[in-house]
Amino acid sequence: MPPRIPNAPSSLLLQSSACSGSSSRCTASRLPTWASSCSSSSPQSSQPTTHQQQCSSFSTTAPAHVQSVRRQKMFTWLDKKGSAYKEHTRQGPNLLGGQGKDGLAVPFPNNPYFKSQPVLSEGSREIIYKDVMENGLPIKAVSAKYNVDVRRVAAVIRLKEIEKRWIKEYKPLARPYARAVMKMLPQTVLGGPDQKPHESINDVYVHSYTTQQLFVPVSESREFTREDAAKAFGDHILPVDKKLRVPELIEFQKDLLKEVPLQEANRKFLNATAASEAKIAEREAKRRQAVEDAITRVKTDRFEFRFQEYNAENVGHDGRDRNAVGWRYGVPFPDRKRSQIKIPTKVE
Repeated sequence: MPPRIPNAPSSLLLQSSACSGSSSRCTASRLPTWASSCSSSSPQSSQPTTHQQQCSSFSTTAPAHVQSVRRQKMFTWLDKKGSAYKEHTRQGPNLLGGQGKDGLAVPFPNNPYFKSQPVLSEGSREIIYKDVMENGLPIKAVSAKYNVDVRRVAAVIRLKEIEKRWIKEYKPLARPYARAVMKMLPQTVLGGPDQKPHESINDVYVHSYTTQQLFVPVSESREFTREDAAKAFGDHILPVDKKLRVPELIEFQKDLLKEVPLQEANRKFLNATAASEAKIAEREAKRRQAVEDAITRVKTDRFEFRFQEYNAENVGHDGRDRNAVGWRYGVPFPDRKRSQIKIPTKVE
């Protein structure tokens, strides 16, 4: 906190006033600025005037009674050009930067490289939900069909499930707020004749090990594939074919290059994606079952105690492994929180 400037004594204020009786400001060349900023209408008066009483001990200059040039320009812009942005009256974004050459909205005029990415419209989310939950299409197939990332498709399905459950439970939904926000954002409409890709679905993550340059001697008779290149950077580096979110699209494109009929290629693609998701679901179910089998549950009237065997020596190379004993701790009941009843309310 800055030091507080002490108030000027009345005698010093009387000595520093060098203006006439009708003057509102006074000047002093050899006195402090805080002493010369105040004035009095009567130099011989020992009582502080109204202007002296209003002088703040933090102020070093007199208050300005006129607007600055920048403030005047701001209000002029608000009355003329800025009036178009006061209320949102159209469908879609209404931003200062307008639209860039690629058609994306630019929120900040001084930063044309920042673009406002479109979001899925309400109808598009409903289409994705119906394709997966009612038509039974695999999530990867829906992602490839509409050019929407697999993770976004899964998120849309989860949110739609919550929304429909709330509707059945008669819980209120923020429909007006959602409509107002969606009205101001760029949207992607799926299923139309002029449908555009929503986003890239096969972006490859670049591992830091692959940014270095290597010289690997290879015989001329050997075929050097992407798997060999990944192994050259490290045994744990995956090839590009296995890094993709939808690797089945590679085989789909190969079938099209081999002049396989489109319907046959689509059928093979759907079967491959369904088999891939079935393997993932089976692996996740086995993992959850293994975790559940390793836990012994003991239920009481108030708590459910869970016991699990741990190896105290398994602490990792640095002694702080996340699976080590003591990494997580807690209490079975929130009795250390405020506003909690900490005494028994009944005898059992």
